Amino acid sequence: MNTTPNISSSDPEIVYAEAPSITREISWVARTSTDRPFGREADREFWLRKAALLDRIALAEEAPYAPSVSAEAASVAGNAARRLAEYDAAHSGLSPRGAELVTDTDHREYVREQYRERSLTRLI
Repeated sequence: MNTTPNISSSDPEIVYAEAPSITREISWVARTSTDRPFGREADREFWLRKAALLDRIALAEEAPYAPSVSAEAASVAGNAARRLAEYDAAHSGLSPRGAELVTDTDHREYVREQYRERSLTRLI
């Protein structure tokens, strides 16, 4: 039986299964944001965790509510996902996958892929 996780999976239930609670991540993002010295750019870890947090919040709202109700959370998550993609493009060049990102949905899937990669890397 193969127990190796599917690295390319962007299924939120799989990607975020081992993630800290939303409350804990809100605390981490807020603390990291305020503890950063003035004028110092946030690092990739910050942008990835912030984008993943906002994606998880949007997913929690999208599941039970109509699109008109959850639209703002989805938009905020899309903006954070775009910020991560912009950070990645500025610091490591635009990857072939990055060039394919067009919609907020594309960007949010990119966040999930990157979060999954980060999670798997930490297991090694």
